[in-house]
Amino acid sequence: MLNANCAGKVKAVKFGTFAGVFTPSILTIFGVIMFMRANYVIGEAGIANAILILLLSQFITLLTTLSVGAISTNMPIKGGGAYFMVSRVLGAEFGGAIGLALFLAQVVSISFYLLGFAESVTKAYPPLAPYFLHVGMGAALILFFVAHVGADWAIKTQYFIMVVLFTSIVVFLGGAYNSFTHEHFIENFIPVAGASGKTGFWALFAIYFPSVTGFIAGINMSGDLENPGENMTRGTLYALLVATIVYFLQIIFYGGGFAREALIATPFKVMVDNALFGAGFMVAAGVYAATLSSALGRFVGAPRVLQAIARDEIIPFLKPFARGYGPGDEPRMGLYFCAVTTLILLWLGGDGSGGEFLNSMAAIMGMFFLYTFGLLNLAAFIEAYSENPSFRPRFKFFHWSLALLGVIGSFGSAMLIDYKAASIALVAVGILVWYLRQREMVMSFGDARRGYLYSRIKENLFSLQTLPDDTRNWRPSILTLSGNPKSRETLVTYAVWLNAGRGIVVLANILKGHMPELTAKRSAAVQQLDVFLEENNIQAFSQVVVAEDIMEGVKILLRGSAYGPLRPNIFVCGWMGDLRDPHKYISYMREATSLNISQILVYDKGLLSLAKENKRIDLWWRGHKNGPLMILMAHLLTHNWEWSGAKIVLKRVVENEAGRQSSLDALKELIKSARVDAEADVVVSDRSFAEILHQNSVDADCVFLGFELPDAGAEVAWFETYAKMLSTLPTTLLIHSSEGKDYLKH
Repeated sequence: MLNANCAGKVKAVKFGTFAGVFTPSILTIFGVIMFMRANYVIGEAGIANAILILLLSQFITLLTTLSVGAISTNMPIKGGGAYFMVSRVLGAEFGGAIGLALFLAQVVSISFYLLGFAESVTKAYPPLAPYFLHVGMGAALILFFVAHVGADWAIKTQYFIMVVLFTSIVVFLGGAYNSFTHEHFIENFIPVAGASGKTGFWALFAIYFPSVTGFIAGINMSGDLENPGENMTRGTLYALLVATIVYFLQIIFYGGGFAREALIATPFKVMVDNALFGAGFMVAAGVYAATLSSALGRFVGAPRVLQAIARDEIIPFLKPFARGYGPGDEPRMGLYFCAVTTLILLWLGGDGSGGEFLNSMAAIMGMFFLYTFGLLNLAAFIEAYSENPSFRPRFKFFHWSLALLGVIGSFGSAMLIDYKAASIALVAVGILVWYLRQREMVMSFGDARRGYLYSRIKENLFSLQTLPDDTRNWRPSILTLSGNPKSRETLVTYAVWLNAGRGIVVLANILKGHMPELTAKRSAAVQQLDVFLEENNIQAFSQVVVAEDIMEGVKILLRGSAYGPLRPNIFVCGWMGDLRDPHKYISYMREATSLNISQILVYDKGLLSLAKENKRIDLWWRGHKNGPLMILMAHLLTHNWEWSGAKIVLKRVVENEAGRQSSLDALKELIKSARVDAEADVVVSDRSFAEILHQNSVDADCVFLGFELPDAGAEVAWFETYAKMLSTLPTTLLIHSSEGKDYLKH
């Protein structure tokens, strides 16, 4: 069972905007790309395009942050960050899928940060080169120990790392500023085709964009924050602002400070060699700080995502990861998993044998971040666009159009960056969503999908109401007087078969009495219908009314069911038994006819054997009043797998042989114009129609007959006539078209 209150326990240690969000976010944003790849992008793209890449990257993250602000200030936020918000808006399936994918992506990213750390250390100190793998694993164990002590110690450690990192930024930006010349700036302002401009815009965007995805580290801390909504929004916005300024200054200073060839060939060496005060060692220290801080942020955040998913119990085998330890409710089982996985991935990539495999995996995992951003924006869009009354965020700098733009930007960027990796990641998320939908989850928390669907249905209903009603677009909307459906299996089954998935079926029950006395009984009857529909996998709606008598109940159902274009157009009920009153029974039909609702009376002879082959449906043509609706209903009946391959025989009676051929030709032409798969058969006989029915259709599997309502006072004779005809027939559907429309002309 999914528990709305178990995504995060009450924590003894809570962090504010700076410690809980800004610090982990900015330290992950200022990662290895800033030192190792940013100058390469500046050299290849030119200053103008580099600024465009930066602004586009930050615009996507800004839009996502605005969406996070809207969602997080509209509901109580527990642990799990992006997972929690997506699951509470888009549902457990999407939340669980993207949460698990995001967790795996963060776990994989830890090993890549540490590989970058090991590479920078061994290059700076060549004697350590043979110990490349040991350096990476040693760093992993130290970070694991810090995270294991608790989030508060991890944050304190990050303060020290942040001092080193910002000192490094001042040193390398100051050195570039001192080297700035207008000549270099103008020369490097635009890309130059040829030797200096080999990489396309979107390829450079793919290199640069991961540098700004680190803001998710702060969102992952949602369960450890004093005021999650306010802390996440402010902390992330501050981090994006600082990051944009620093990255912008790097583009301007390095683009205007050095030759294009140097930026492309030696992007990191340029920073070290030209550091302020000759403090190149501080630039190297900045690389160490950037890689370690990013890895530590993932070590702290990723297990919290896994813990939140496990506590919602949407994936059974994750249950051991739900437990929290210590006063901080630390997710140690998830941390152990992260540590073991990191060591394995370091071993795969650290000896040079698995580097290509890990690079491919990194490309796919990187897409999970973009899909997470896309779903966060989609969640905010659905909340706002559906105009849910419950959507009242305290964060006001938001509009649904911005969220929609964020959706397009996130998913569009994924495809533009690497459509193969994006496609694989999308398939992976799709499989996870499918798996979670197969599970029978009982959710104790709601999501916004219902509100969004309600909004869309409302608008579509009004749009549908303005369109002219035409037989070309006619669809069955069947109201079935099912009573207890278990006792009327044939009636219900045929109602569903006649719908053939093209329209709507409503199963209705009428309870005789007064509402105050039958409240509990009505609730039980509603549950009985709903359970029947679920157990039999029937897509239909249920309706139970309380009335003084059956006739009053039928009036309530026929007059008050659905709205506008969804009102019933076919009323289905069983053929009355011997103890029923023909006068009352016909009054139901007259009520339906007065409301332009056609009727189908099901004469129940039991369900046929579904294993039977060569099924036959006899349809007796006796004029255009009821005939077109009969043919259409027979045609829809054959569109169920139980009736697949059944033969429809359109039959007509003539009194003498002279009229046989012309009648046969007319039937064939009717079948042709109706575009249905049927055969024509003309019966020549002067005997009574009841005898003809018995002789020709007793061996059919289903019979369609038209009927007209009797005149007042002739109800008993009408009933006796049809009772005699039906007595020897298989299951028969008596059809009365209230409007006599030609449903076959289009």
